[in-house]
This record gives sequence, C-alpha cells and structure tokens, in this order.
Amino acid sequence: MHQVKKPMKSYQTIQKYVDLVATSVAFCLFLTSGLALAQAPDQSTPDGLIKTVVSDVMASVKSDPEIQKGNIPRIVDLVEKKIVPYTDMRRTTEMAMGPNWKKATPEQQAQLIAEFKSLLIRTYSGALSQLRDQTVQFKQLRAAPEDQEVVVKTVVLGRGDPVPLDYRLEKTANGWKVYDMNIMGVWLVEAYRNQFANQISQNGVDGLVKFLQERNKQLAAAKPSN
Repeated sequence: MHQVKKPMKSYQTIQKYVDLVATSVAFCLFLTSGLALAQAPDQSTPDGLIKTVVSDVMASVKSDPEIQKGNIPRIVDLVEKKIVPYTDMRRTTEMAMGPNWKKATPEQQAQLIAEFKSLLIRTYSGALSQLRDQTVQFKQLRAAPEDQEVVVKTVVLGRGDPVPLDYRLEKTANGWKVYDMNIMGVWLVEAYRNQFANQISQNGVDGLVKFLQERNKQLAAAKPSN
C-alpha cells in the first residue's frame, strides 16, 4: 500500500487533534449523525462496515447521559461492545512496535495488546463524550474487489474547520477489520512507534509494558473533563 510521505508529527500533536475530531483509536472511535441500527454491522464492504458502526456508536452516545458526562466505565463498555469487535488490535500493536515486536515473548505481546487497547480507549474517551452534532461525509471508496487492504476516507464536519479522518482496514476471515486511523495526515500507528521504540531502547519490552500500565493507571485516576 502506498504511504504518503509527510513530516512525522509527535504523539503530543495527535493528542491536540483528538479534541478537534472528537473521536476515539485504538485502534479506532467512529462518528456520524445517523440513527442506531438494529442489524449487525455490514462487513461485506469496508465502507459499509464503517458507516454502520459509526451510526450505532453516535446514537448510543447521544442517548446515554452518563457517557456525555465522561463516565469512563460506560465509555469503555460501549467501545468494547460496539467498536473493538471490528478492529484488529493485535495488528495495530504489532505495527506500533515495528521490528521490536519479534523481541517480545508471546506473554509480553498479549500484555502489550491489552495495555495498548486500554490506553487508546482511555486517551480518547473524553473526545467520545463530547459528541453532539458532528456529522461525517464519506468519500467514494477507491478499491478493487480483490483488494485485501483499503483506506476509507471521511471528513468530520462540526466545530471549526472540516477534519480529514481516514480508516485503514484489512480483509480477514471474519470480515473487514480496522487497524489504523489517520487524523489530519497523521497515522495513529506512526505516532506511537517512536515513543514505543524509545521506551524499549531504554528499558526493554518489560519497560514498555510497565510504561503503558502506569499511563493507564494515571488515566484511570483522572477525573472526567466534563
């Protein structure tokens, strides 16, 4: 897949974009203005999956006052039920680790996947609670039927300027899965890769696991901003 060459932006820059986009990674949090859908998400096409899931998530947020207040357990529950099943957190974590992934034992890899997922959910939970009247425009999908990986391009409309928000998906035996997200030209995986590499170079894989655990504890103890 062809990658756009742009200057690498920092993890802190990604954090600033989150409030603009009002979204939640992970390996990825979705937006739209549709109504909740009773049927299972359409996984037959990548854009069909994104459109269906975002409708359900947006409707759930709008109908739950506790989520709008920033109730972390409720937000985590929403993400686990309506978003995580359609993501590939193993691949997201592996890509964020880069060559260091092979240095981790199976036990360490499992820890990293769990902690990184928790980090993404908690980092962007505040943005998810701020969803109000944002809408999403979907650009035409440019993909061939035989493609195993695609990018679904969208534009978030709401407060301020339109914000490009794209999703990278892979076709698996269980349907299409999201494994990366691009916010205003910055891929989520790339934003974390340098940070992870620095932690590993200083403290090894166990050091990265500990860093993620400590960061998750800090986020869990933080009070909702709403």
